Parts: sequence; structure tokens; C-alpha cells
Amino acid sequence: MKLLFSIGSFNIHLFGITIGLGILAGFYIMLMEANRKGLDRDKLMDLAIYTVIIGVIGARINYILAFNPGYYLQHPREIFMINQGGLSIQGSLIAGTLFALWYMKRKNIPIWQTADAFAPAIIIGQAIGRIGCDVFGIPMMKQYFWGISVGGQLLHPAQIYEAVLNYVLFFVLWNKRKNVKYEGQLFITYIIGFSINRFIVEFFRSNPLVVGAISIAHVYSLAIIVIAFAAGLWLKRRHEKLQLPVVNNTPFIEEIDWKGAVYISIATVVSIIVYYAIHIFL
Repeated sequence: MKLLFSIGSFNIHLFGITIGLGILAGFYIMLMEANRKGLDRDKLMDLAIYTVIIGVIGARINYILAFNPGYYLQHPREIFMINQGGLSIQGSLIAGTLFALWYMKRKNIPIWQTADAFAPAIIIGQAIGRIGCDVFGIPMMKQYFWGISVGGQLLHPAQIYEAVLNYVLFFVLWNKRKNVKYEGQLFITYIIGFSINRFIVEFFRSNPLVVGAISIAHVYSLAIIVIAFAAGLWLKRRHEKLQLPVVNNTPFIEEIDWKGAVYISIATVVSIIVYYAIHIFL
């Protein structure tokens, strides 16, 4: 991981800083949406904190089992050394979603309304957090100017590819949040959108391959997309069967938050500048 500075024996890494900033930004967006929807802020804050913890555990477990089980069987003590890297965002997504569904049902929190409130919060957190990731892409076939030199090789900046795609998805979700026809639609859009982003970026990363250029992460993305699509159909049919009122039906173009578009554009540019500044000059 990229070391920024140390305080005594305590090391501060770039990834830790960006993850922390991503979590804070996500909490802020989630609370804004909780206010707009009239949801219990305290309950949602508890849910968010617990889900982050479970998400980290899930990310670690999935990375160990799916990406490098042999190594950790030989070095079991390193299973707990997450400070050395080794987290799977898809494992975090799966574990966090399953836990959140269970927790919301147990605490009588409206599941799909809450899921929609969390959707833009999760993706903005992922966008910011990805900036500090230390997993670069594969070597570039040509000398593109945006490549990052690591160990004498020019690599694809896979982190920034995914971060930019996630910022774009946040913009879509943020503007679509007032244009959903049934509860849960925004969350399903997030799940499918993020999985598409991850599927695209995976072509520029190096992970265990399954068939040809298709990696294990590609398989995860496809599986999640299929499950999310089926869940979306079920939610839509449930909504129609129960004859529930349309949540919002304002034309999308009329709801575009242009001020927000400026903010997200600035955030994207700043993220790119910070990414290259740190990896080139530090």
C-alpha cells in the first residue's frame, strides 16, 4: 500500500485515507436521503456502521477463498493482515447486502425504501475509496500518456478507470432517485450499474482466469447482474400486483441536478489529479 506518512510506529496509508473519506461521504449522502424520505436517521446510521464492518469482513473472506486460497492455506496468520491488502469489493457487496437485508427485517426498517436511500451513498463511497487502491492494471500494449509506471512497466491505472465509472454511476443514481416507479428500483440500478463497471474494468486487471480473458471477477459480476435483474422484475411485479402507488413519475430530464453535476465533475477531476500526483511525485 502507498505509505503517506508515519506517526511513530503508526503508518498512514493512502488506501486507508480514501476509504475513510469514502465512508464519511457515503454517510453524509445517506443521511440526506434519510431526511428526504422521512426515515429514522439513528436506525439507518447503526445499519450503515454495522454494514461497513460486515462488508470489510466479507471482502476479506471472498478475496481469500476466490482469489488466492492456496497462499493463505500456507500462511494462515496473514489472513488477518488486511493492512497488507487483499479485499474483494464484490465480496463486500454480497456480504453487506445479505447482512443489511437481515438487519432491516429484524429491526423493522423499511427494506427497499432504505435500500434506495443507500444506493447513491454506497457508490460515492466506492468512487472515493477506489482512488487509494494499490492494485494497478495490466501492462499497457502502447505507451499511452495516462499510464502509470510501476517497477519499470507502464500499467493501466485500473483504479482511476473504476473511480471515474463510479462517479458517473453516482450522477445517474443521484438524478434518478426522484424518478423511480417502485421502491427498490434505485438499489437494483446501482447493483447492475456497479457490476457492469466492474466487468469493464476487469479487462484491465490481472485476476485468476476462468475461460479465455474471462476472470473470476467477471463471473461474479455476471452472476450479480442476473440475480439483480431477477430481483428487479420481482419487485416490479410485486408493486403492480399489490397496486401500490408510483413512487415518483417525473420525467428524468426535468430532475437533473445541474449543480450536483458540477460538484461531481469537480470531485472527479480532483480525484484524478490527486491520484496522479501521489503516484508520480511521491
